[in-house]
Amino acid sequence: MLIPFIWMVMTSLKSPAEAVAMPPVWWPSVLRFENYARAFEVAPFGRYFLNSVLITSLSTLGELITTILAAFAFARLNFYGKNILFTILIATMMVPSELLIIPNYLTISNFGLINTYSAMIVPYLASVFSVFMLKQNFESVPNELYYAAKVDGSSDWNFLWRIMVPLSKSAIVAVTILKIIGSWNAFMWPLIVTNDRLLRPLPVGLQAFTTEAGTQFELLMAASTIVVAPMIIIYLFLQRYIIMGVSKAGIKG
Repeated sequence: MLIPFIWMVMTSLKSPAEAVAMPPVWWPSVLRFENYARAFEVAPFGRYFLNSVLITSLSTLGELITTILAAFAFARLNFYGKNILFTILIATMMVPSELLIIPNYLTISNFGLINTYSAMIVPYLASVFSVFMLKQNFESVPNELYYAAKVDGSSDWNFLWRIMVPLSKSAIVAVTILKIIGSWNAFMWPLIVTNDRLLRPLPVGLQAFTTEAGTQFELLMAASTIVVAPMIIIYLFLQRYIIMGVSKAGIKG
């Protein structure tokens, strides 16, 4: 599993000849750290980085709000057609994401959002998988806590944010991490809905190193390292929350 990452980092420090040498050269003769500086000169990666941070932050915040509210409604509230609606939502998970590209693009186009930040944020403000995962976790909280809170006069809104959310911290953190990683690495959708290169996030910006004359592999790997490094760091430090959140998703109290 680590070999692709090691290869990426090593290639980012090679010369152009070593990057395409056959048989492959694992360790560069000279460590060329200037490749990282050159990568920033080829494309405005500072702007791409800020775009990725903005898109990831807003889409993650939006998904957390919709996920927490929807999961609580399905887990604790009683309303007509709840089970049917939830079944329909779960069924949508079987639809390949590739099939949604055209209808989503037409919808965004009709709203006049093409080539805007909103086009990369709005379609991903909700996630059925996140709702399912958090709903299962909410249902593991004992009903006695909910009934006791209602007897004390607590509203559903107050119970959600003061009791349910703190008790489900691991699942919420897991949902947040998975969303951050998915949003940060998004490539196809931002590529389709943006024409202005200054609006594009980091993964799309990697195209700058592939031209008709060929690919600058050493610069591409340097830029890829910059893109991947934040997600690796986040995962290494917070992976236990992912494991805890997923492990609790199928447990009910």
